[in-house]
Amino acid sequence: MMATAAMDRFSAAARGAARRRGRRWSPMAFWIRHRLLPAEAFVLPALLGLTAVLGVLAHLHNPWVQTSMVTLPLLLGGFTLRFTAQLVLLSAAAVVVLADSATTNPSRPDPGTVLLVGTTALVVLVMSRERVRLGVRGTRGESMLFDLRERLQVQGRVPRLPDGWTVDVALKSAGGASFAGDFLIAARSDHGSVLQLGLVDVSGKGLEAGTRALLLSGAFGGLLGSVPAEEFLAAANHYLLRQGWEEGFATAVHLVLDLSSGEYECYSAGHPPIAQLNSGAGEWELCETPGPVLGVLPEVVYQASRGRLSTGDALLLFTDGLVERPGRDLAVGLDRLLGAAQTQHTKGFAGGAMRIVDTVARSVNDDRALVLLCRSA
Repeated sequence: MMATAAMDRFSAAARGAARRRGRRWSPMAFWIRHRLLPAEAFVLPALLGLTAVLGVLAHLHNPWVQTSMVTLPLLLGGFTLRFTAQLVLLSAAAVVVLADSATTNPSRPDPGTVLLVGTTALVVLVMSRERVRLGVRGTRGESMLFDLRERLQVQGRVPRLPDGWTVDVALKSAGGASFAGDFLIAARSDHGSVLQLGLVDVSGKGLEAGTRALLLSGAFGGLLGSVPAEEFLAAANHYLLRQGWEEGFATAVHLVLDLSSGEYECYSAGHPPIAQLNSGAGEWELCETPGPVLGVLPEVVYQASRGRLSTGDALLLFTDGLVERPGRDLAVGLDRLLGAAQTQHTKGFAGGAMRIVDTVARSVNDDRALVLLCRSA
């Protein structure tokens, strides 16, 4: 009752505004102006007209037109109209199908036509409802997701490094999806003399973790280089705790590298160990850095492990998708990874990150990320 009274008052106000402007009140004109988007005020009549024309031509037995062709305006409306306008267009298509059935075979409508038009209408309406949930219409949802994916990739773009340093990154998502729970963030600070890298693995995989990874990449990317290096993981942990996600934990490794001396600090939040290549010995060594995962415990202090990269040395940062398998010991996965890295060392590291990933985890249903940092001079 209250809602009805409110609508009556609103309609009365609209009539009064129309009279003051010297215009005649029209419910249809009001609906078009206030319920349709500006583009729909032209697109909907055009598609309704196209539906009517197709119906008339099919009734006249035009050899080029069949009643089932009303699916064309339905498909066009699915990309250009909102849900309410699509219902109007669907009603018009239903009228055309029923009118054709009444003239050709009143006792039994053509089942093929009814099935085709009905299926098309169902698919269009389901897709439209998903876009309504997203808050966009037409193909803007896909464009927005593409833009978000590009922004996620920009966050992980490593800045240009001085001569003698190279970074190779490989990221693969579960099932080949565009979004993944693994992401990289990078920044140069202290007038470019310090490189900071953050490799994060969000709980879940593929599209399931992609939305959380997208949010966290922006937040963590803003923190990286803006807070002292020793406080980065603690600040990231506080941010993740504030989200209150049921599956809100993540692992991360944070590398702080002095590009002039080669000295580095490594902080870890429940992440797999990093590996360093000692060029003199020609062997990879694991560097364990303990620390709790992000988003579980408050007031955590993360301690750093330290090392130094000499000429010819390299570092491997990776996520657990490369080394963990159900029913297999973690040490086996680490041995396979270091064996593949050793093979790449003998062949040369150019483009080696993706080759290592393909060697140890080409067909794994998990997100995989690997960063290969080399010092050649």
